[in-house]
Amino acid sequence: IKRLQERGIILAICSKNEYENALLGLSHPDSQLKKDDFAIIVANWEPKSKNIQTIAKTLNIGLDSLVFVDDNPAEREIVLQQLPMVAVPDIGSDVVHYTNVIDKALFYETISLSVDDLKRNSTYQENTERLHEQEKFQDYSEYLKSLEMKAVVAPFEQKYLDRITQLTNKTNQFNLTTKRYTQAEIEKIAQDAQYMTLYGRLEDKFGDNGLITIIIGNKQNSELHIDLWIMSCRVLKRDMEYCMFDQIVSYCQEEGIKTIKGLYIPTEKNMMVKKHYATLGFTQESNENGITSWVLNIHEDYKKSESYIAL
Repeated sequence: IKRLQERGIILAICSKNEYENALLGLSHPDSQLKKDDFAIIVANWEPKSKNIQTIAKTLNIGLDSLVFVDDNPAEREIVLQQLPMVAVPDIGSDVVHYTNVIDKALFYETISLSVDDLKRNSTYQENTERLHEQEKFQDYSEYLKSLEMKAVVAPFEQKYLDRITQLTNKTNQFNLTTKRYTQAEIEKIAQDAQYMTLYGRLEDKFGDNGLITIIIGNKQNSELHIDLWIMSCRVLKRDMEYCMFDQIVSYCQEEGIKTIKGLYIPTEKNMMVKKHYATLGFTQESNENGITSWVLNIHEDYKKSESYIAL
């Protein structure tokens, strides 16, 4: 378990039990695991397949990112049938072999590890607190105000290039073009005046979300072509995309760029951003096999969004 945590893997509990009873084992003095080792604990008498969906929704991650480990073969079979996108290793019935089975399946091998990865468990715990906070408000805008959000938006910096590269290669849902980059390519882009680069960090009263969004734009005469726009799902619906777009427009105005163009290339996982450019006021230029191109002419009287995020 310690090794998983050192790799930035997050842990969750999915238990058929009363919530308080499920916590008893974690509070035992001899227990190696404590409540704070888990990003979320779901314990009730609902089907585990339903609770796994709750876990994915709460953490804002895809079901295909989850590995369900259970010593009950009946529970494993139900999850396999109900949620085929979830990985369900057959760990057998002998606890002595559990670790070997899980380890050999290579579910938790990491290609790279950033500082943000090491904070991932606490980050998801903070996200759960945000959801509880949201339940207090009927007006969503009041909820956003209550978060007291602050952002840093700036061109790529050397100290963040490994994190930026990592995000470009693992972000699938809020990803308009799904382009992938090596770190060498990111370093080259960061030094090339032909490109506009932006990263965004977001924090609020619950904690620091870290570096969670990236944009790469390619300058072509009086146009800016957006090659990449990605954002971590854990900050969805908090207006960070509007905050970033305001900075794109500011950059274009400073550079004398009059037109912004963008592409949406559909994949199995990025349907959520199909209308992203439309919500920002872009006009669709073309649609070829689902690949849509979008254009926005920047007017001098462009008004920044009324964001709940302080820069």
